[in-house]
Amino acid sequence: MEPVRLTQYARGGGCACKIPPGELESVVAGLGLTGAAAPTGQPGELLVGLDHGDDAAVVRLDDDTATVATVDFFTPVVDDAYDWGRIAACNALSDVYAMGGTPLVALNLLCWPRDRLPLELAGEVLRGGHDLARQAGCQLAGGHSVDDDSPKYGLAVTGLVRTADLITLDAGRPGVPLSLTKPLGIGVLNSRHKATGEVFPEAVAAMSTLNREASRAAVAAGVRCGTDVTGFGLLGHLSKLARASGVTAVVESARVPYLDGARAAVRDGYVSGGSRRNLDWVAPWTRFDGVGEADRLLLADAQTSGGLLVAGEVPGGTVIGELRPRGESLVEVR
Repeated sequence: MEPVRLTQYARGGGCACKIPPGELESVVAGLGLTGAAAPTGQPGELLVGLDHGDDAAVVRLDDDTATVATVDFFTPVVDDAYDWGRIAACNALSDVYAMGGTPLVALNLLCWPRDRLPLELAGEVLRGGHDLARQAGCQLAGGHSVDDDSPKYGLAVTGLVRTADLITLDAGRPGVPLSLTKPLGIGVLNSRHKATGEVFPEAVAAMSTLNREASRAAVAAGVRCGTDVTGFGLLGHLSKLARASGVTAVVESARVPYLDGARAAVRDGYVSGGSRRNLDWVAPWTRFDGVGEADRLLLADAQTSGGLLVAGEVPGGTVIGELRPRGESLVEVR
């Protein structure tokens, strides 16, 4: 096959192609489906639903166990088909890890422009997803495909979680540190890759690294509040956590880790429209104290298959701030 640049077949890449969070929240609110039903303690009880925008839905199976269900797919974030498959699968599995669970079974979701791109490339995407799921110990069985104008791939994932280990957005408490388990900068490096064809192995490695060990470490450390950092950027996901938990999140910007080349990518203008929309969205309830535009953009950078952001300290994570009693702002960045 002739070399194909998959990123040129999509307007956006990875989680940067999400519908802007402000627009999405207004649509979901208009459905009138939020508001948890009265607890029943019986099998079938919805433990986590639409209320706070958690990473997955959680339904009780018995007194000790619940099932976790999620779906995630997106357009190409890198040109290499096999790597894209691995990254998309890793990103989908991350939602289960972010809830403190273990993926059990997944189904492929594939949209493919069969008249424009060879099906052999689709096979490489599926092979990447299969290999990553196998690495996670998750069964990957079948799925669904659609002939579409632009390529998209991801997984629908079902997992299990002990109810005592469940990690949610609304369990944060003042005085607890905030930890991040992967460096930021994935979004701007992907934007540079899409524009120039430059390959950033460190970014690919970060996106294809499972959040399994970070999740296990968080559960073992007693963490019960957290999320993963994806398309809404660190500030977007952190503001959702702060709102759900009734706290203010304080970020020490100098402590936040970044991938090599991320600052240069911002300096050279490789910032996606999704990242700029993220920053516009969080600005009304975020206080920036002496933080320049480049740092603001990086903190709002739309990540793909980013790390976990948890209320607590975990081995291998970086403490970037803490939760405090609710103040005038949801998030403060210093």
